Amino acid sequence: MKILMVLTSHDRLGNTGKKTGFWLEEFAAPYYTFKDTGAIVTLVSPLGGQPPLDPKSDTPDSQTKDTQRFKADSATQSALAHTLKLSEVAADDFDAVFYPGGHGPLWDLVEDKSSIDLIEFMLAAGKPVALVCHAPGVLRYVKGLDGSPIVQGKVVTGFTNTEEQAAGLTDIVPFLVEDMLRTNGGNYSKVADWQPHVVKDGLLITGQNPASSAPAAKELLEQVSLLGSA
Repeated sequence: MKILMVLTSHDRLGNTGKKTGFWLEEFAAPYYTFKDTGAIVTLVSPLGGQPPLDPKSDTPDSQTKDTQRFKADSATQSALAHTLKLSEVAADDFDAVFYPGGHGPLWDLVEDKSSIDLIEFMLAAGKPVALVCHAPGVLRYVKGLDGSPIVQGKVVTGFTNTEEQAAGLTDIVPFLVEDMLRTNGGNYSKVADWQPHVVKDGLLITGQNPASSAPAAKELLEQVSLLGSA
């Protein structure tokens, strides 16, 4: 099983002068979920090289067993420091795609043509795509085969407006994930803030927040296995 993980290259939190990037738990938990099942994981980002880490995701109170495992794992740290360029990989080489969140993707991956093409190709080819927390925002300009928004009529989730409000970034982000998914015709689903919540509609898998990252990864693995045995 070959899984592509797509990370952001964007490190600026709007005009605040603060840093952003990918959320550590949302990378580490899925990564180890995949690796522990024997999957081959390839890491990519728009610019290649080291993706920026959101410093807020690396504070003491944000640590989990997976982030601690990452900190002791020099091989994975090296792999992360040398991500391939998203535009240089062939989507056909992979069985599934996973997008970790963090605020960074809202600025670069949302409008990245290679990312849009990747998601459209994978879904059209019958391969699952999973996105967690802010990463469902990357679906903003992705279209289905009929030209309509990919989330139109689908059950989806992503970082809630109230979670963004709690993060204090409602007026900083370029758009709110929940609002965008609703505007694009998605049947938006959510549970209480910060609780794990994953929904699947066909080949599209979305998770609400950081706590949803491992469950979303497990759902992706299950879908790949089901498709492989079909």
